[in-house]
Amino acid sequence: MIPVSSFHDRSVALFGLGGSGLATARALIAGGAKVMAWDDSPASIEKAAAEGIPTGDLHALDWSGIRALVLAPGVPLTHPEPHWSVRLAQDAGVEVIGDIELFCRERRLATRRPPFAAITGTNGKSTTTALLAHLLRVGGRDAQIGGNFGPAILGLEPPKSGRVYVIECSSYQIDLAPSLDPAVGILLNLSPDHLDRHGSMEHYAQVKERLVAGVEAGGTAVIGVDDAWCRAIADRIEGAGRQVVRLSVLEDLADGIFLDGTDLVVAQGGARVFTLPLAGIGSLRGAHNAQNAAAAFAAARALGLAPEVIATGIRSFPGLAHRMEQVRTIGNVLFVNDSKATNADAAERALVSFEDIFWIAGGKPKAGGIEPLRPYFPRVKKAYLIGVAAEEFAATLGAEVPFEMCGTLDVAVASAARDAAASGLTHPVVLLSPACASFDQFRNFELRGDAFRMLVSSLTS
Repeated sequence: MIPVSSFHDRSVALFGLGGSGLATARALIAGGAKVMAWDDSPASIEKAAAEGIPTGDLHALDWSGIRALVLAPGVPLTHPEPHWSVRLAQDAGVEVIGDIELFCRERRLATRRPPFAAITGTNGKSTTTALLAHLLRVGGRDAQIGGNFGPAILGLEPPKSGRVYVIECSSYQIDLAPSLDPAVGILLNLSPDHLDRHGSMEHYAQVKERLVAGVEAGGTAVIGVDDAWCRAIADRIEGAGRQVVRLSVLEDLADGIFLDGTDLVVAQGGARVFTLPLAGIGSLRGAHNAQNAAAAFAAARALGLAPEVIATGIRSFPGLAHRMEQVRTIGNVLFVNDSKATNADAAERALVSFEDIFWIAGGKPKAGGIEPLRPYFPRVKKAYLIGVAAEEFAATLGAEVPFEMCGTLDVAVASAARDAAASGLTHPVVLLSPACASFDQFRNFELRGDAFRMLVSSLTS
């Protein structure tokens, strides 16, 4: 745990008692803060009270003595409208912050400020976060990993010499961290997502930009420049005098890191100064993973690792569950769990990485559906549609792609496995890449991916 000393002897309101909220409450109490916590869920309140965390309805709180409202990232700050606790705080002139902000304040109070890498983007955050932590550990560093991926940030070990923090940051967390100031900030990409919580793409991009715009003096901003939003952000950050490392998997760069075939190339002043082959690294298959690898490479270099050490670490990276995870091969059929692909942009990354795909898709649809994936339909031999989105996806596929209305994942896995095995193709792939949220049938994408893995493991070879 990282005790939060910056609110010692001060009164703090806390709303949201899920995993990160409980970790934040513990950290505040350990640092000597006077905490009053609440949640809209009676079960969450009961759980917190059982731990000895002071609880009480924030409606009845005397806000005149409260120094801050610490808000869990899942609670609306601005859109579709501020949560009632936010309105109470704002009416009283009380700042509204989150756990990432508390960490940043503690880091600035440390005798020796520990290195801190923060990672964001619409897609690829978790893989990049895990890969960077892996590289640092290969290089002998004590890498603490958490935030939006892994443990809550304040549940990590406290700062000490040689310790590095590698933190995934969602847009919700950034919105609650006004003084976010990493030593290395990574912005991978931007595409429409979470617009119900940010109101517009413009506001969503502005929030994400804060992570790289806030990089501390002497730090490094690592930015993918393959979309117009991020290109403009990179130009603005560099124009403000920050060091920027640009990344591209679509074009060569005179300065930065780009993809040439299956090689990552580090360029300086138009010269190629280092080449890192990615061919044969199954955990980093596809151009999207090349971008993740490029970002992790740039961040590891900024944190002091030698290119040769980074190359060794990249070759040994095991990958992440639910992100193009190679589950099993039966005969010549490869089964891939890409349950984390909860939107079309993420599913595109899987579709471009394979040929001869037997595609399991569907769930709770997001805006735009799978229409953006039409250029990749020729790669799909057949689609197996599940969940609420099945009818909509069937209409989009039309006559271009054969499909089967499966309804549930178990039916889809059985049908896709049967058809792939009988296809006569050399390298058929049964791919779960839903392009949808899971919430119609599963509590989260992890449970959906776990179910896929279990279903595949039960198939007879």
